[in-house]
Amino acid sequence: MGVTQMTDDLVARAETAPETLTDGFHLLIDALKLNGIETIYNVPGIPITDLGRYAQAQGMRVISFRHEQHAGYAASVAGFLTKMPGVCMTVSAPGFLNGVTALANATTNCWPMILISGSSEREIVDLAQGDYEEMDQLAMARPFCKAAYRLNYAQDIGIAVARAIRSAVSGRPGGVYLDIPGAMLGQIMDGEEGKKSLVKVIDPAPRQTPSKESVARAVNVLKEAKRPLIVIGKGAAYDQSDDVIKELVEKSGLPFLPMSMAKGILPDTHPQCAAAARSLVLKESDAVIMMGARINWLLSHGKGMQWGEPGSKKFIQIDIDPEEMDSNVEIAAPLVGDVGSCAQALIDALESEGIAPPKDWLDQVNTKATANMEKMANKLQNNNDPMDYFAALGVIKEAVNKRPETILVNEGANTLDMCRSIVNIHKPRHRIDVGTWGVMGIGMGAAVAAAVETGKQVLAVEGDSAFGFCGMEIETICRYKLPVCIVIFNNNGIYRGDGENWGGGDDPATTVFVEDSRYDMMMEAFGGVGVWAKNPDELRQAIEEALASGKPTLINAAIDPAAGKESGNIGNLNPSSVVAQARYPQAKKI
Repeated sequence: MGVTQMTDDLVARAETAPETLTDGFHLLIDALKLNGIETIYNVPGIPITDLGRYAQAQGMRVISFRHEQHAGYAASVAGFLTKMPGVCMTVSAPGFLNGVTALANATTNCWPMILISGSSEREIVDLAQGDYEEMDQLAMARPFCKAAYRLNYAQDIGIAVARAIRSAVSGRPGGVYLDIPGAMLGQIMDGEEGKKSLVKVIDPAPRQTPSKESVARAVNVLKEAKRPLIVIGKGAAYDQSDDVIKELVEKSGLPFLPMSMAKGILPDTHPQCAAAARSLVLKESDAVIMMGARINWLLSHGKGMQWGEPGSKKFIQIDIDPEEMDSNVEIAAPLVGDVGSCAQALIDALESEGIAPPKDWLDQVNTKATANMEKMANKLQNNNDPMDYFAALGVIKEAVNKRPETILVNEGANTLDMCRSIVNIHKPRHRIDVGTWGVMGIGMGAAVAAAVETGKQVLAVEGDSAFGFCGMEIETICRYKLPVCIVIFNNNGIYRGDGENWGGGDDPATTVFVEDSRYDMMMEAFGGVGVWAKNPDELRQAIEEALASGKPTLINAAIDPAAGKESGNIGNLNPSSVVAQARYPQAKKI
């Protein structure tokens, strides 16, 4: 029922007994609260400014950001941490487009998120009559999410929110778009009828058990294996079947390799952890259980030198989505189901088989891992001035070991690549990073969500380039007094800070920033604590004080501009040119 279609009775009651009525604003809030959603990440503006105010008045927590993209990243990380869709709310058109980046990232990462955006009225959009921020947002959102819905009538809010929640978390999780034309929010209806229209979602993501045949097939692959391996992905972390996964790993005795956001399901210090022997186990294994991990670019698509001789291994893949199987390589034993159910089925099947990995394989993995860790330990103890990445990350590693409940957020190029292989994680879902897309700028949104959703101390380790994408959100961190300590590895540039202008002009190189930028002073401007740390001892002291105090803190860690390498560990993805190398001798140096 539109505003212009109100009955005489509703018109009269709006004037004499408004307490008997409800409207689109409050129905949307009530629908979210009914389904256990208590936090909204948003950027206020037309037409959703009052929606945020009313939500706050109704007891919801509304975290307002400076940019919609980071509100969206926060909502997606909230979905990863809680298994409930995080909600991001934006204004129309440009604000919506900013949120779509985060929506697409959530879908790519398989994290449940709902993007709610105000929009223009359909009758104006369809006739292209030039409304304020006019855009067919529903059509534009569809390619980037699991589902997209538009609300035209207030009485449909309950079912629309229920569909959005179920779509976001069922099967393979992902992003959902909910389009709310501004006029719909102001529509009124009888309060009791409005209450009856709300829907509480029942069992939106039921467990899905694998077939007996598929389990038997997987067991047969393991029976024949001489060098088996488990690769644990962030899908396993999302599933929150931590105890079952731990039981499978320990009862099977198999070495396991955690992908970056799966670190901590079992601690990185676990005796079966093969992270320090990654190259060895990927190349030499002959049977690999992919547990909530996709065989995508992060694992070289299961091909190439990293994986050894072609056809040298068989894959057992656990995934909720059957279409993921055979996406890059042949899957010998697909297990379709949720990670917890599949892991339990394997435990039950293996108990009667007495399968154990060969001792010589375990010894080989442990020997390589121990040697690599000893070699790395010496690098982490250096006291170079200026600091290199190893010295700074040695301090970060100490801090997380001392406070294992700290949630680590990490992004950058070299900062990301080296941190995920050096810093141990001890608890599940205590590491958040750029995920499948490798997108830059997730750091501050992720840090806010981690602090809000868990109440725990957050340590965000950022490259100076990555921080530049999201740095204004330090004001958000200070405004909400969140326990977030940000450490910026500042080497004065993208990848490195010692680049040269190949044309010899006055402009700086394309990858160089202002030398010795004082990011710490930015933090102080918003009332937080800023520290400029120039050596490992200063960095250690600053992190210790920040984590002990819980105050919003930014530590500007000076890193040698010559430290780091082009594109971090994925420089091979840069296209190369024989012509360029002949024309620009400098190209051969990077």
